[in-house]
Amino acid sequence: MGLRIVGVGLGRTGTHSLKLALEQLLGTPCHHMLEVIAHPEQVGLWSAAAEGRPDWDRIFDGYGATVDWPSAGFWREVVSAYPDATVLLSRRQSADAWWTSAHRTIFEMFDRFDPADPDTKEAAGWMETMRGIVGRNRIDPDDEAASKAGYERHLADVRAAVPSQRLVDWLPSDGWKPICDALGVPEPAEPFPHVNSTEEFRAMTGLDG
Repeated sequence: MGLRIVGVGLGRTGTHSLKLALEQLLGTPCHHMLEVIAHPEQVGLWSAAAEGRPDWDRIFDGYGATVDWPSAGFWREVVSAYPDATVLLSRRQSADAWWTSAHRTIFEMFDRFDPADPDTKEAAGWMETMRGIVGRNRIDPDDEAASKAGYERHLADVRAAVPSQRLVDWLPSDGWKPICDALGVPEPAEPFPHVNSTEEFRAMTGLDG
């Protein structure tokens, strides 16, 4: 059936909450970095995409939507591959807010695995691949100023490339309405899910351990 929603927002813009919301609205799984963790066989597919050999139909087989990295690193290609999909640009209130969250969560993970340690070598290799994928959005996890500029440039690039009638420009505080309007479905009665705060992420991954 193909993707109905292509999420092009960077990680730490409410993407885990969006995953849960979109799965509820569409009744199908939504791709997110959590899917790569849950299905390690996907690592090879994303590594091939990073090397210029993507197989989007295979990567997204069974999914009705995608959000978060790694797909956000290939947003132009995925948007083009699924021309009938709504494009969902999730963002934070500011580049500062985004950097603070990303720096204390995702970016700390990049240096937790030692490529010289047999127990973490495989994970370290994937982290290196992810550095390259994140870099496609002009984000440098070690450079705050460059990353903030890359974040702002990403928003501008998406808005310039995607026709307004196809684009949903979304903040977590917007909740259900813009997404439901785009999909032509009623808003659920229950509150929009808000999960995976910085504190929850750090506890889940042991960053504070």
